[in-house]
Amino acid sequence: MEPAVAADHLQTIRTLMERSALYRRALAPITTYAGTLGLAAAALGYALSLSRPALFVGYWFAAAALGLTGALLMVRRQAWQQAEPFWSPPTRRVAQAMLPALTAGFALGVTTIAWTELRSEAAAEWQPWVVLTCLPLAWVILYGCAIHAAGFYTTRGMRLFGFILILGGCAGLLASIPTKTRPLTPNGWIIMGFFFGVLHLAYGVYLYFTESKRTES
Repeated sequence: MEPAVAADHLQTIRTLMERSALYRRALAPITTYAGTLGLAAAALGYALSLSRPALFVGYWFAAAALGLTGALLMVRRQAWQQAEPFWSPPTRRVAQAMLPALTAGFALGVTTIAWTELRSEAAAEWQPWVVLTCLPLAWVILYGCAIHAAGFYTTRGMRLFGFILILGGCAGLLASIPTKTRPLTPNGWIIMGFFFGVLHLAYGVYLYFTESKRTES
């Protein structure tokens, strides 16, 4: 490795370590916002009975875009308050760590939309379960992978939160396997509301309270 590149990597790591407390404070409002949005989106989608696969995937793509936009605006505002550049080397590292898993989740959603265009009887029978149960759980796992990867550049709590999402998604997949006594049951709105709503809100509240205690001490 060239000395200049090594020095840049070392400076980035040092900056990330120095800003761990700042990232922790920044995560609280972002996670709370994401949880509120996820819970509200799940409740609204359930109330509107958006059970058509293409509508379900497109609806959550729109919700994800809204969540990402809000998070970026919050990060931009915090960077401005700290008189720091928005697209700094640490920010690029976090984005690069999350990008592969998030891209896989997007590709999986697009592929699912194409797959649901099949009109065979077998596809019609399995479509609701695959799209409204397996796909959301796959999103949870991939999102957990993205959060876990970003945690190596932010805080240890992020890695733990990502790991919880991964384990929860895997457990949900195993629990949703149909049997003779358990039919194909689509639970997409519940899955999305719990993992992207309730868990995010709980983590955001935890960050707020623990950060308040640290500030007081």
